[in-house]
Amino acid sequence: MGGTTDWRGAALELIRRILPPTGRVLLVGPHPQVVVDEVVEHASAAAVLLRSYPDACALGQRHPGLAVFCGRLEVFAADEPYDLVLALDGLLRTHSAEAPAAAWIESLDALATLVAPGGRLVLGVRNDLGVDRFIEARPADRDGADDQWAPHGFDPSYPSGPGALDAALESAGLTMQRCYAAYPCRQAPRALLAREALTFDLPDALTFPLGSRGGDRMLVADPLRLTRLVFRHRLGEELAPLWLAVAIRPPLITRSQAPPPDEIHPHNGHADTIAPQDEHDEHDEHAVAGELPLGLIEEGPALHELTRAGLKQLPDGAEHPVPTGRVVEEILVEACAREDVKTVRELLQNLATWLEQGGDAAVGTDSLVYDGERFSAIGPVAAPVSMPPEPRVVLCRILRRFAVRLLAAGHHHPWPWPLEADQLTLTLCGMAGRPCDPGDLDRARKFDAELGQPAELAEHAPTYRDLLGARDRLTDQLTAALARVARLETKLSYRERELVRARAKLRRTHRKATAYRRTLGYRLSRRLARPRRVARKVFRLLSG
Repeated sequence: MGGTTDWRGAALELIRRILPPTGRVLLVGPHPQVVVDEVVEHASAAAVLLRSYPDACALGQRHPGLAVFCGRLEVFAADEPYDLVLALDGLLRTHSAEAPAAAWIESLDALATLVAPGGRLVLGVRNDLGVDRFIEARPADRDGADDQWAPHGFDPSYPSGPGALDAALESAGLTMQRCYAAYPCRQAPRALLAREALTFDLPDALTFPLGSRGGDRMLVADPLRLTRLVFRHRLGEELAPLWLAVAIRPPLITRSQAPPPDEIHPHNGHADTIAPQDEHDEHDEHAVAGELPLGLIEEGPALHELTRAGLKQLPDGAEHPVPTGRVVEEILVEACAREDVKTVRELLQNLATWLEQGGDAAVGTDSLVYDGERFSAIGPVAAPVSMPPEPRVVLCRILRRFAVRLLAAGHHHPWPWPLEADQLTLTLCGMAGRPCDPGDLDRARKFDAELGQPAELAEHAPTYRDLLGARDRLTDQLTAALARVARLETKLSYRERELVRARAKLRRTHRKATAYRRTLGYRLSRRLARPRRVARKVFRLLSG
């Protein structure tokens, strides 16, 4: 089951809502165990179609009463269609690994024949142009392992966007009921957002947590920045890592349900063909689509449903609006990039005042939004075990987390570079008007550890783009150092030439002095001067 999409609470909640109370359910392809267990527990009749024989045997041992079929989707012949068909992992691993893979549209046609009239199909489709593809440095074909199928490669029939997916389902005789965009990644989606919700300008408090960094993945760029741009430009559906389509096969209309003769629409010249295109059917389709949630978002152990008015915690929590405003960390990073010290000072002073007036002590700059007047936390925050320290220490903890993240990401800031996180924290606390000392830093670290969110864990591994930026900075430094070395070498060469000339001049002076000492005049003057020196010495001795 390696490589299977790790569907969690959001997908389970969606499945619970669409499971028929009395109907047949079929799971096509590999699914997480929690999904299979949920279907087997609540469905009146369930079956599974797998291509892998070891997986089929393991699933049969886990659920003895489950009907397990092993084989290719293209040759699977069901006794009767199913009321609900689940293919959350897509159609890639429904064909044989030993034979050429069928086209995606052919697999969809084979899957659509298993859906009963009035039944539903839930299909997961990975987006080849998802935002996670842009940030992933490892090629997609490297994701495959020994227990996975080969990548589909270039398939002209594979949907290139939401519109192509709608057209493919329509050509297979299905009608799109609701299409969800899954975030933050295709490996473990934890948020499902309907296309109706993505047409609006979603608040930052809702979209900011969807920028995951992906654990041990090899990243080209920071996924948080790219995901934020995707939502700001309202490309959440087109660039979603994964689509989860809920489609329905229109029910059959019998003669007793047929409209009067004057309402029969001719089709292909035959008056006896019935075309159910009245307003009542269209109203029913919208009513059925209204049963599905507008969005499902996981926040740790909590699951929230997105509504028109805000978020509602499931199963029976109260509905509350989504906080408005921008994420504090983004405001600070942009102000630091512009060297706008005034904005940084004002925001930090307002943050300090908010904490002193009873603000949440467990938040961080990445879990707080500011609308210009008030601060609001993004989602639930961990409650401290003991009484929180004084607001000055709480502010020191928040700013230290921000300093660690700012330096780890390599963002520009207007203070001396390089600067350690502790030094930058003290600088920020001073700008907020609440000076701190090293003792406050130690207390802030202890409080961070108590919350289970040490600032050191906020330091993420650099992405490829960060490494390229660091390489460019090192290249500039090396170029400057080489230029300085070249200037010093030029100066050294000039000094060496001057030294050679000075030595040559000194040698010439020595030769001239030696030649002068050998002349007759110099020797006579030395001999005549010698008696005078002897007489001077004798006179000094007698007088002394």
